[in-house]
Amino acid sequence: MNILLINHYAGAPDMGMEFRPWYLARKWSEMGHQVFIVAASFAHVRKNQPIVHEPIRQEERDGFTYIWIKTPEYHGNGLGRIRNIYSFLRGLKKQRRRILSMSKPEIVIASSTYPLDNYQAKAMAQDSGAKYIYEIHDLWPLSPMELGGYPSWHPFIMLLQKAENFAYRHADAVVSILPCVKQHVTDHGLMPEKLHLVPNGIWLDDWQNPVSPPPEYLHQIEQKRKEGKSCIAYTGAHGIANALHSFIAATALSAELAVHFFLIGDGPEKKLLEQQAQNMNVTNITFLEPVSKKQIPLLLQSFDALYLGLKAQSLFRFGIGPNKLFDYMMAAKPVIMAIDAGNDIVTEAACGLTIPPENPEALIDALRKMLALSKEERQQMGENGKKYVLEHHNYDILSRKFIQIMKQI
Repeated sequence: MNILLINHYAGAPDMGMEFRPWYLARKWSEMGHQVFIVAASFAHVRKNQPIVHEPIRQEERDGFTYIWIKTPEYHGNGLGRIRNIYSFLRGLKKQRRRILSMSKPEIVIASSTYPLDNYQAKAMAQDSGAKYIYEIHDLWPLSPMELGGYPSWHPFIMLLQKAENFAYRHADAVVSILPCVKQHVTDHGLMPEKLHLVPNGIWLDDWQNPVSPPPEYLHQIEQKRKEGKSCIAYTGAHGIANALHSFIAATALSAELAVHFFLIGDGPEKKLLEQQAQNMNVTNITFLEPVSKKQIPLLLQSFDALYLGLKAQSLFRFGIGPNKLFDYMMAAKPVIMAIDAGNDIVTEAACGLTIPPENPEALIDALRKMLALSKEERQQMGENGKKYVLEHHNYDILSRKFIQIMKQI
C-alpha cells in the first residue's frame, strides 16, 4: 500500500519528537509499504529542524519519504504558533496536487494533534480514491478548553470543534492512542464500529542496542547501594505537569527508609526543585543531567524502582499511555505511578503500585509496601511489566495492528 500520513509535528530520532510517525513509518516500510510523512518544517517539539528553503521539499530517509512544508518559526503557544499552524494547513491545500503526485496514496491519515488537517486529508483521499483515517492523539478542542480555560463559544474553539465533528462524520476509520474515548467520539458523531485503539509503545531496537550511560552516574548509584540504600529514580522532563514538587516533599518524609532518590532530566522547574530540596534540608536526593534516549535502557535497569507522576487533570479520564511508563516497564523494574486516569496500566500489568497524584504521604506509604516485598516479588513485578509491554505496546505489533485496520476499511 501507499500510505500518506499527515502529522504537523513529525520528527525522527536525530531530530527529536514526535517519534510515533517515524516508528510506524519504519515498520510499515519494512513490511513492504510505500510511506510518505507530510510535516511542517518547524515544530517546537523538535531539537533539530529540517533545512527547507522552498515551499515544499521531499526527503528520502530511513526507508521512507518526508514531505516538508515550509512554515515559520515560533516560540510558546501564542500567535506565532497559530500562524505556524495556518501556514502548514495553507501549504497542504496549495501543494495538494504535488503531494498526491509524489505519494499516490491508497490510505491518507490525518494525525496532527489538532483536527484542522482533516479537511485536507479528506480532500486528498477523495481526489486519489484513497481511504481516510483520523488518528487521535489528544482530544481537541477539549484540551485547550480544559487546560487553557477557553470557552466553547471562543471562535478558535468553535473552529476546532467543527473540524473534530467533520472527522468523526467522514473518516473511514478513527484510530485512537487514548483508550477511553468511545463515549466522547460517539457523542460527536462517530459510528462506534469505526473506532480502533492503537496505543503508544516502545521501539525494540533501542533496547537491543543500548548505549552505556555516563560512568559517573552508575558509580553514584552503586555507591548508594554500598551504603545499604535502595535507589529510586524519576527520569524525564522537569515541568509543572510532572508534579515533582510532591516527589521532593516525599523525600523529606523518608528519613526512616533506607532509600536514595535520583531525579534525572531537565526542564523549567529544575532549579525550583533543587531549591526546594535545599530549603527542606533533603540529603537523600541527587539531581543529574539528562542522558540520550539510547542511554535510557541501561540507566533504568540500574535502579531498584522507578517513579512517574502527573498533576491531577480531568482530561486523563480518557486514559493515558506515557512513553516513559513503557520504558520503565521494559526495564523490568517495579513502578510507582502517581496518576489518576481512566485506565491503570500498572495495576493491569501487576508491575507496581498506583497511588493518588501529588500526595507525598501516599508515595512514602507505597515505598514502604514495595520495600517490604522480597527481592523475588519485586523482580516478578518487573518481569510482569516487561512481558505486558512486549505483548501490548511493542511497535512490531502496533504497526501490524494499524495495517490490519487499513486493510479492513
